[in-house]
Amino acid sequence: MDFAFGPEDEELRHRARAWLTEHLADGAPRPTGRAWERDLGAGGWIGLGWSTARGTYGNRTASPTGQVVWAEEYARAGGPPRLGHMGEHLLAPTLLAHGDDAQCARFLPAVARGEEIWCQGYSEPGAGSDLAALRTTAVRADGGRTYRVSGQKVWTSHAHEADWCFLLARTTEGSRRHHGLSFLLVPMGQPGRIEVRPIRQLTGAAEFNEVFFDGAKARAEHLVGGEGAGWRVAMSLLARERGVATLALQTGFAAELGRVIRLALRTGAAAEPVVRDRLVRQWADLQVMRWNALRLLGDAADPGAPSVAKLLWGTWHKRLGELAMQVRGAPAALGPDDWRAGRPYRLDDLQHLFLFSRADTVYGGSDEIQRNLIAERVLGLPKEARP
Repeated sequence: MDFAFGPEDEELRHRARAWLTEHLADGAPRPTGRAWERDLGAGGWIGLGWSTARGTYGNRTASPTGQVVWAEEYARAGGPPRLGHMGEHLLAPTLLAHGDDAQCARFLPAVARGEEIWCQGYSEPGAGSDLAALRTTAVRADGGRTYRVSGQKVWTSHAHEADWCFLLARTTEGSRRHHGLSFLLVPMGQPGRIEVRPIRQLTGAAEFNEVFFDGAKARAEHLVGGEGAGWRVAMSLLARERGVATLALQTGFAAELGRVIRLALRTGAAAEPVVRDRLVRQWADLQVMRWNALRLLGDAADPGAPSVAKLLWGTWHKRLGELAMQVRGAPAALGPDDWRAGRPYRLDDLQHLFLFSRADTVYGGSDEIQRNLIAERVLGLPKEARP
């Protein structure tokens, strides 16, 4: 792929940088959550990569290079963590590919305005990386007008803040593995039928959740792609998790690496040959990841691309967290301020990086699962025996 930024991309970069500078001004309160999503929607910065073949539902359109420009500028500006990521980057492209016109018209404008927040109901206690082992069921009810969803999902990001959940459930009784699954859109505001329990992490935060469904209602017209076609829809969605967003992730990684390098220079740790070698390796590997991600923008048909990308950045980020602690030395064990009852557990940025990155090689499909996928789908090796 001949990847280069053209005049239109640079114009978009100028507008993006100006808008982000205005809305993330130094010293001003940092916007977060729903308010920030609505700001992004009003500014026209949600849905840049959405296909227009089914209609213009996003605020504006952008080429793949234009999407990279926005992602890079957002990361460089230190934009707040997105609450609307699931709706914008996962649900919307999936509806445009597999949903009907009524579903697109109902859900996409609200996502583009930053008004409705979505979560993803895939992983279960017995079906994490092995998604086909899920047990959540959805049974037709009310004369076929609704489905009743029962089961448990886990590691569900932002479920405690979401308005809707797109989930996989088993709609064919007695079905096994990837057969008999369906992709449903379920409203989260169902007290007594949906319970969300936050999961406290090593970092002290709790953005992941357990979600229990006890006969939760989903309307039949909110079944996406047809009954029993959930696996096909779900695999299409998972392929979208590692697109342009990977480049934005890497821009954030570059900022974190820069922070570690500056600390190493300030403390003198960079003078140690082993530390210096690790810093150089992190920088070189980041460049490789970037060029690999740019290559994949022009090779969407590569079946191993998502797994390779996940293996590369998950391992790289985990190593960076470990390197940050090595550079800090013994002070890495101390918090940024004294313990007190009102704030008994507080981390600085690098401590948070170290603890959170421990999970990078597990969530989103563990490294072991990614290697299996590469072996089976790309190298053509015999499939692993599964029950």
